[in-house]
Amino acid sequence: MRLPIEFQDRMKRLLGEEYEAFLSGYEHTRQFGLRLNTMRMSEEEFEKICPFPVERIPWIRNGYSYGEGVLPARHPWYAAGVYYLQEPSAMTPASRLPVYPGERVLDLCAAPGGKATALAAALQGKGVLVANDISASRCKALLRNLELFGADNVFVTNETPERLAEVFGGFFDKILVDAPCSGEGMFRKSQEVADDWSPEKVEYFASQQRIILKSAAAMLRPGGLLLYSTCTFAPQEDEGTVQWFLEQEPRMRIQKMEPYQGFGQGRPDWIGSDREELKDCVRIWPHKMHGEGHFLTLFKKESEGELESVPEMAIPEQQDSFREEKKNKKKGKGKADRKESAGKQQIGFSKEEKAVLETFLAEQGIRLELSSLECRNGNVYKKTELPAGVSKLRFLRNGLYLGECKKGRFEPSQPFALSLGESAVRSSLRLKGEDPRLEQYLRGETLILTEDEVKEQGLSNGWLLVTADGFALGWGKLAGTVLKNKYPAGWRKNS
Repeated sequence: MRLPIEFQDRMKRLLGEEYEAFLSGYEHTRQFGLRLNTMRMSEEEFEKICPFPVERIPWIRNGYSYGEGVLPARHPWYAAGVYYLQEPSAMTPASRLPVYPGERVLDLCAAPGGKATALAAALQGKGVLVANDISASRCKALLRNLELFGADNVFVTNETPERLAEVFGGFFDKILVDAPCSGEGMFRKSQEVADDWSPEKVEYFASQQRIILKSAAAMLRPGGLLLYSTCTFAPQEDEGTVQWFLEQEPRMRIQKMEPYQGFGQGRPDWIGSDREELKDCVRIWPHKMHGEGHFLTLFKKESEGELESVPEMAIPEQQDSFREEKKNKKKGKGKADRKESAGKQQIGFSKEEKAVLETFLAEQGIRLELSSLECRNGNVYKKTELPAGVSKLRFLRNGLYLGECKKGRFEPSQPFALSLGESAVRSSLRLKGEDPRLEQYLRGETLILTEDEVKEQGLSNGWLLVTADGFALGWGKLAGTVLKNKYPAGWRKNS
């Protein structure tokens, strides 16, 4: 592949005798990986029943590599959110930020969702994950991937770090900053990234990383952990940014991470620093490990006297900002009109909305406390507790979208389906992973069942959860032996 000359000159100067080995790494084939969704099953169970060959990634507990000819994205399990396709090195940052159920976690630069889905799985539906990206278009992919994973305790935002810090001061137990960078570690994956590289971009991204980290520090509680990562080799963006951060935030201390024999140390000498703690940063080198280039640093925020107070909790009004904005644009409304119309929106369940939702839940055998739900203009959400003031932020989703109350009926959503296990509903259409009808279902086609199938599975007319090997794919509506497909148009396979 073609590598930028100035990049080669710098790496040769830094690596010395090791440079030729580093250069030869670009001749190796790229690595393919998937990360298991541990909200679906355990690693041990996955290894017993996985329908295609995989190998454990030794430094990622729920990470697996697979060969070039294997196509996990074509298997129905992918559509059921059983795993996320991710390059092995990119799995490392989320794996080195210890997250536990019940914590408040922020993924500050989260799109398209690889690391956010890993954090959501670690939370196991308890606590809250705020997943943010500054790009509105990338945020939509982020939301889709979190929905695919069945995450129901998420707040997906489209904001600048500075705006988030105004609301979430001292709020989070754990923060992940996988910062935008010059992408030098991804050159082997993309010639386009290599062609677009320049020394000026390194300088630009280093300045951006420092702005982001400053805001992240303000949102971390005393005693909390922050993991900073990049996919670049540039010392200016790696050790240079870390040293700047330590100087700006004296309460931050570098922590040792769970080790692996292939991890390289940070290199304070590359930035002319005598700070020994910079050696506790981790560098992942493609010529030493089966993965692309990455850099990681784990920080802990030390307490300063008595613990500071955290923001007061509240349950914000639910909205889907992009949906509301799209509706208003169609109507030709301006900002003032949108503000006025928002004030007229119906918040809370009407008697009829409550009745149709309760009927649906009872028919499905789903147990949900209505006190944990919110209805806004007929749309029902499972609420997430957040600080007062979040309603002024741009966000796509707060909590889990369950569906819509319509006249005389409740229509469940795709995210609701993916949040459910087969055991969570009274009955479901249980299909084997190799059943060709699953491909038909994922293309949005009507399914024809046999009478024996309907009888053996005890299926009744009405809404059914469609599953592949017990993993939920979406909804269908049964009438006799005909299953009307309710898989959303935007999720369907083209072929």
